[in-house]
Amino acid sequence: MSDTRCGLVAIVGRPNVGKSTLMNHLIGQKVSITSRKPQTTRHRIHGILSRNDYQIVFADTPGIHAGQERALNRAMNDAALSALNDVDVICFMVDGIKWTEGDEHVLKLLQRAGDTPVLLLVNKVDNLEDKQVLLPHLQDLAGRFSFAEIIPVSALRGHNLEALEKALAERLPEGEFWFDDEQLTDRSLRFMAAEIVREKVVRQLGQEVPHQITVEIDLWEDGPKVTDIAATILVERRGQKKILIGDQGARIKQIGTQARQDIERLIERKVMLNLWVKIKAGWSDDERALRSLGYDQHK
Repeated sequence: MSDTRCGLVAIVGRPNVGKSTLMNHLIGQKVSITSRKPQTTRHRIHGILSRNDYQIVFADTPGIHAGQERALNRAMNDAALSALNDVDVICFMVDGIKWTEGDEHVLKLLQRAGDTPVLLLVNKVDNLEDKQVLLPHLQDLAGRFSFAEIIPVSALRGHNLEALEKALAERLPEGEFWFDDEQLTDRSLRFMAAEIVREKVVRQLGQEVPHQITVEIDLWEDGPKVTDIAATILVERRGQKKILIGDQGARIKQIGTQARQDIERLIERKVMLNLWVKIKAGWSDDERALRSLGYDQHK
């Protein structure tokens, strides 16, 4: 009989409800990129929270959505749905007192989860002006599904996350830790660096360039004092490239500066970051291109 517990927890929900922010706050460090744009997370990313007697391995997933018109959308949905297989606990996150068709779609998928406990996380409760509307909303949600527990939280401000962690730890199976105590994610530093660059692009461009951009790390060399990194940002059209570079290269320079600072914090050493922008038409609707770029449900 083990005196430790360890298990896998999937965080699911429709796009842009705060899943990545929640995981980052629970772990205490950014391992999944965030922005105000929906569907910022594209891959299933594991974050690792280790305490003295338990280890929670979180699977932060892309937002589940009904539309699967493009290959990229299908790959993102596959990544999210595959996270429900063989997990010990599911966290279903919703946005405050909103209930949308997207939430209903996710809830129907959760009915396939069998005996896996589902915790309903009602996020952004700190934004409610009238707190009296919360209790009736929670009662309504309780009638929709046999949730193991309903926990109001604020992922951004860290409200009630201790209660959430306790509820998760209690439901973990007994077993040895899967990862070293110091490890925060199972993703490589190259993957994390590419995601940091993509986050800065998404945040910088707002609505100007859609989600048809991705980032590849072409070079990673650790010198005596500086790590040299070269990355290519792929777009689908010439107009997107022009917007991304900006007037006299001002925008791409700003993206590079912000990304370099975050990567330096991640790897704790100086970084020389070179960014290139290339056009790869139709990559987001090309199954082979997606696989070559790492959009694989098993990744």
